Amino acid sequence: MKARAFRYVRPVTVAEALETFANFGEDASYIAGGQSLVPALALRLQAPEVLIDIAHVESLRGIELQGEWLRIGALTRHCEVMTDPLIAKHAPLFREAAPHVAHPAIRNKGTLGGSISHADPASEFPAMALAMCAELEITSREGTRRVPADDFFLDLFQTAIKPGELLVAIHVPVVRPSHRWAFDELARRRGDFALVGLGILAEFTDGVIAQVRIVFFGVGNTPVRSRRAEEALTGRSLNQEAIVAAQAVVGDDLEPPEDEQVPPEMRLHLARVLLGRLLGRIMEPE
Repeated sequence: MKARAFRYVRPVTVAEALETFANFGEDASYIAGGQSLVPALALRLQAPEVLIDIAHVESLRGIELQGEWLRIGALTRHCEVMTDPLIAKHAPLFREAAPHVAHPAIRNKGTLGGSISHADPASEFPAMALAMCAELEITSREGTRRVPADDFFLDLFQTAIKPGELLVAIHVPVVRPSHRWAFDELARRRGDFALVGLGILAEFTDGVIAQVRIVFFGVGNTPVRSRRAEEALTGRSLNQEAIVAAQAVVGDDLEPPEDEQVPPEMRLHLARVLLGRLLGRIMEPE
């Protein structure tokens, strides 16, 4: 199939993009890297009358350290997430996840903001934004607001972004020396959507876990925090006994989708395996 005919508009400022959307309403769609939207257009799963190409809005680019936060522009490409030294140092779970995202051709065009706002439940970047307690900067004609990642992902492909609004930046609290982290996923082949994926960010005080965020993807309609596993680990030294305790309760928070090839029980098993593997990695600092 081919996409239906549409009008193409290329604004150069955020204000111009917002104004264009306001003029056309729900008949318009924003496009940046297009790695999710273009296939949907080709299959006519989406058929907007107007495409607003924001890829040339320079204010949506840039990576900047702002005090205790790293601000990452929404148009930062996946390949830049892999190579930027500020992201590697201050938002390492994005860096760890980036090589697992699809394939090089997609990483060269896809954008971080596009991935997060698309909110595919099997995608790496939305889950890592949640794991790192990121805040999403959203702008509209009425002003700008920052939404914590815990409140951003609402349901399957649904986020706190309202029609016409734009995700302009991702703000990530910088990691500290007391933090340890790990990422991995299990997929049939490298670049395929993960059967189960996981990111962990833990803060230690005197060898004890003071705080921990455990976020899975591929096991629900949104990225999923395993709060029961977090509770099982908080206030404890990370040892094999603690890992087993976390594995025992992790399934209480997960609702894997029905799938003939990968039943929910298998995903739950893989989630426990992955949790044990990653906690083992951060048991001792490198």
